[in-house]
Amino acid sequence: MIKNILIPLDGSEHSSAALEYAMWMTEKFNGTLIGQHIIDTISLEGTFFHDISGSLGFEPYLDFSTKMREVLEERGKTILEDFSERCRQRNIRQQTFLDMGLIANEICERAKVADLVVIGHRGVNEEFSTGLLGTTAESITRKCPRPVFVSTKQFKAPERPLLAYDGSQRASTAMESAAEFCTVLGLPLTVLTIAKDEKVGQTVLQGAKAYLSAYSIEARYQLDRGYPEQRILTYLNQFEHDLLFIGAYGHRRIIEMVLGSATEYVLRNASCPVFLNR
Repeated sequence: MIKNILIPLDGSEHSSAALEYAMWMTEKFNGTLIGQHIIDTISLEGTFFHDISGSLGFEPYLDFSTKMREVLEERGKTILEDFSERCRQRNIRQQTFLDMGLIANEICERAKVADLVVIGHRGVNEEFSTGLLGTTAESITRKCPRPVFVSTKQFKAPERPLLAYDGSQRASTAMESAAEFCTVLGLPLTVLTIAKDEKVGQTVLQGAKAYLSAYSIEARYQLDRGYPEQRILTYLNQFEHDLLFIGAYGHRRIIEMVLGSATEYVLRNASCPVFLNR
């Protein structure tokens, strides 16, 4: 059951959209929203500020770093105060935390007391990223001990969820989340299985049907062939699905190391939010 939702906040446009999704889900699940802002230690201790402090005549990490920390703390407090006010206006239960450390590590640590983590596709430093998925977001999706909801840049309440299901343990966990989500919100669910062998694919879909039959969900089942990552994106676009449930990363370890997994490909290219389960 989704009751405690963690939302890291950095003041970026992507973070703002992620907050809209987090608040919407917290209201729907009658839960508590946990706002977190992290002072990145790299900003305080990186070589960039070390060089600047030296050029300004400060003792490295002493005077300049202290001033930077004060500025970043004030900024973080302002972001969290704005978050609390928005929650109060919508009668959402909330908590706030101002943490310091490596961003991805601090989020994953705080996630231990949450049921779901909601993050934006990119963060405040997105202009310095060369990929389509921010490096912090990618790190969180790989290391987070809880499900992760990766939002798009614009909020849109989901109406047509899609579950990518291959019968694996991680996909089964994603199906459990999808079933709960769609039951609470009264949404239909499309289950997509991609398999080279039709008989194997039908067996996988039958397992999904058996599981979802216990839920009051309007479900559709689709079997397809091809490269999973490409077919998933095709279904998202062709049938205008606006939320994808998927298991975190597959078992093709050699391919993952060279080309990136199907999950990573989908995360980088999906046009809708992705609900990722380990």
